[in-house]
Amino acid sequence: MLRNASLFFLLAVAVCHTEQLKSKSKVCANVFCGAGRECAVTEKGEPTCLCIEHCKPHKRSVCGSNGKTYRNHCELHRDACLTGLKIQVAYDGHCEEKKTNKVATSPIVCYLTDRNELRSRLIEWLQTEVVPDGWFNKGSNFSDVLLKYFQNYDNGDAQLDSSEFLKFIQHNETAINITSFTDEENNRLLRSLCVDALIELSDENADWKLTFDEFLNCLKPGFNPPEKKCALEDETYEDGAETQVECNRCVCACGNWVCTAVTCDGSEKFPALEEMDGGDKEMTEEEWIRRVAELNKHQETVEKMKVGTKEV
Repeated sequence: MLRNASLFFLLAVAVCHTEQLKSKSKVCANVFCGAGRECAVTEKGEPTCLCIEHCKPHKRSVCGSNGKTYRNHCELHRDACLTGLKIQVAYDGHCEEKKTNKVATSPIVCYLTDRNELRSRLIEWLQTEVVPDGWFNKGSNFSDVLLKYFQNYDNGDAQLDSSEFLKFIQHNETAINITSFTDEENNRLLRSLCVDALIELSDENADWKLTFDEFLNCLKPGFNPPEKKCALEDETYEDGAETQVECNRCVCACGNWVCTAVTCDGSEKFPALEEMDGGDKEMTEEEWIRRVAELNKHQETVEKMKVGTKEV
């Protein structure tokens, strides 16, 4: 009897899902959304264009006009939609790194798209190891699979730090290999930065370590990661936005300002994207470190104010 009820419920869900697909197909039949967007149905049953939620996982790397390598055309157009930037395909394949004697114009950072891509690949890989319950054998659900890996890479303190998390994702290097750069050293650094970004997603006590519950929350398929912005001088900046202090560039990545840290000798100057206080004076290393800390402290203050406003 119970089995028949379960089958009836599954059939009802399948029929409902089919009806929703038919409804979407009908409403969106004559709607063209453009590259990087897809048609969705509002609560009122009206069509609307939104940024594509997930691209198909096939890999055909392309170089964007922003100098960034994307897994395929869809990922490029999706990034353009999410960031609001005009990004075109420069050419097929990985972007070629330009050889230069000048200091790097921007730091290597993990953008929201990089973080979310790594997370999606991890979830896809983990879901392949889920085993449904059989007639006589108990299977393994998503939580069971995660617990297995958590216990394998935990050093005994019931928490995963960034190095342990990195070892976990390297368990299946093919599934989670992010290659935005032609230089493998830069790709390794990018993966490490994206691991930190993933930890920050669900690290409730901000100790840069994840308990199993935090680890599970981070990789839950149904969890939609927030897309944080950066704050500076009463303005908010989208992921990927840049500003400048002296000859160093600061980039907004996953809600934090990340800056290069080179000594300015007066000859390596780049055109400023935003004028900042004290921009005409050369700063010492201590002043520079303090300035970057101020940027992110201001960011934290703005985030707390937002939370306080929501609670009121």
